[in-house]
Amino acid sequence: MKTVSVILKEKGQGVWSISPKSTVFEAVKSMSEKEVGALMVLDEQDMVAGIITERDYARKVILKGKRSESTLVEEIMTPIDKMYTVKPELTVEDAMVLITAKRVRHLPVFENNQLTGIISIGDLVKAKIAEQEMLIEQLSNYIAGRYA
Repeated sequence: MKTVSVILKEKGQGVWSISPKSTVFEAVKSMSEKEVGALMVLDEQDMVAGIITERDYARKVILKGKRSESTLVEEIMTPIDKMYTVKPELTVEDAMVLITAKRVRHLPVFENNQLTGIISIGDLVKAKIAEQEMLIEQLSNYIAGRYA
């Protein structure tokens, strides 16, 4: 079974981040420019303070009538103690169960208390599709007699 660490190797382990003192407007602009749905929030010591997502923006700014130019990231982010995180050895299937059960779209990946990457629901779906395509190819080859 494929693991989270394999997904990170395939997609790269780069993580985009922002300061908790930045405005939500800056965060949304950064997400748009980088074509991502979440940013890790890092404090002055580059320690993970939380995560901010497009959903946070929609639910905690837009629907509450707040202004993104004057609302700080720290006001709407999900703090580290409330984030759902995973370890690199977690299987894709278990990550999918967690993302579905907790109704989140992004899972930061930690190893030895260090942020090593972030996976999204899209990353998990791509991994599952690739696995299914490989299985279909193997079965087709078997049926066609290409495997002994």
